[in-house]
Amino acid sequence: MQASPSVAARAALALVLMVGFYALALLISAVLLYLPYAEVVYAHRLHPKLAFLALVGAGTILWSILPRPDRFDPPGPALVAGRQPRLFAQIEAVASATRQAMPAEVYLVGDVNAFVAQRGGVMGFFSRRVMGLGLPLLQALSVSELRAVLAHEFGHYHGGDTRLGPWVYKTRAAIGRTIQGLGDSALQKPFVWYGNLFLKISHAVSRRQELSADALASRVVGSRPLVEGLKKTAAAAAAYGAYWSQEVTPVLQAGYLPPIADGFHRFTANPRVAGVMSGALAQRLGDAQADPYDTHPPLGERIREVSALPPGPDPSAEPSAISLLDDLAGIERSWLASIADSTDVARLRPIDWDAVAASVLLPSWREAVQQNGASLRGATVGGLAEHLAPVRAKWEQLPEGESLDNRASSTVWLAGAALVVALERAGWAVESPVGSPVFVRRGDTLLFPFDIVRSLVTGERAPGDWHDEAARIGVDGLPLGPAEAAGPDTTASTSRASTTP
Repeated sequence: MQASPSVAARAALALVLMVGFYALALLISAVLLYLPYAEVVYAHRLHPKLAFLALVGAGTILWSILPRPDRFDPPGPALVAGRQPRLFAQIEAVASATRQAMPAEVYLVGDVNAFVAQRGGVMGFFSRRVMGLGLPLLQALSVSELRAVLAHEFGHYHGGDTRLGPWVYKTRAAIGRTIQGLGDSALQKPFVWYGNLFLKISHAVSRRQELSADALASRVVGSRPLVEGLKKTAAAAAAYGAYWSQEVTPVLQAGYLPPIADGFHRFTANPRVAGVMSGALAQRLGDAQADPYDTHPPLGERIREVSALPPGPDPSAEPSAISLLDDLAGIERSWLASIADSTDVARLRPIDWDAVAASVLLPSWREAVQQNGASLRGATVGGLAEHLAPVRAKWEQLPEGESLDNRASSTVWLAGAALVVALERAGWAVESPVGSPVFVRRGDTLLFPFDIVRSLVTGERAPGDWHDEAARIGVDGLPLGPAEAAGPDTTASTSRASTTP
């Protein structure tokens, strides 16, 4: 497969941009150094302050433009062909189809992303090829969609983009160092102007490179896997942050390690989350014009550009690309150890997602109820609305668009936790599917405690309606406070009366 004919043009443009910046920097440095010299030679005088400022300015610029070695820090654990034969078989097949050499290293990363780069060396010289594959990306894509993503990434090698990249990135970094070093001085202005010009032009080149890599991937694997992979990547990226903060982080903080990829699959399969992802994808597809500073074209443009190319296989019935990994639990632990304290990660106990409610959530809620027993004294499940009346009054007085303060929000959260604990003590089963609100179950009856509390605060549920419902299912008299407060002596309480959860 021949190299892209636009490589020479891109290389020439990158070279012109780079030379232009360094020429500008050297010219301004030369003028600054010449000023005190000219003053001594022609005016036979020297203003010390002017000479000092000129020398400092020139020194700052020259130091900023000096090329730095590329110190590469692995972005995650290295994936080894001997331990991951099925994944590497796919990578090698795509490398062969695009007539590219394999990357020297392949890393597992924690983003919904894949990348290739030339790392190490100076300005691209003596560098090596590296590739990164995101763990959540592998979970989101099918096997042929992963092949299309791999072909796209190899397209950057094929087009020479990774050879140009170090020059562009180093020049961009030098411009940034120069602007930062010169502070708010007048000397900064020409570099700010050139930096904006450089970003606009180099990012326009990057967008064209992305489209060229898409075209190659469509010819090698098919446009249908590429398009579906692009859509899934955009949708999954919109959900991964919430998944990590809302689902994974609390479990890790409790000392457990859940199956991360499987949890993301459950999270994105939840209808509520899937609706949010669909909305995010629709918004991405509706973006018609690229920002001049974007490195990627709008998603809709990328899809339109490959729509006439061969469709390739239908990825809908294929297994997830995560199935290509062996020892997934071990890989996830290794990845987590690469971004956190490895000793702490080694202490994490494995846990299945179905056990999270009983092992992680309930203990923390019981502790919160115990610590805040005084604030819950006398409150019952049926009287929940009366207990929340002060918070509801605050809510009704809030200007539109504003939220409750931290104290009121903590009261709402504690009421939800207390409702769960009270119902669990009465024999209700607590369940917390990934991506879903916590609910309690007894027979065919389901209650969503935190939603009940929220609706009582916002007025969506009338206090009398909740009292009647609680009485009908026989839970209205259950105490919301700690278990010992349910006995005759209700004066007992913990010393921490109102700890914020």
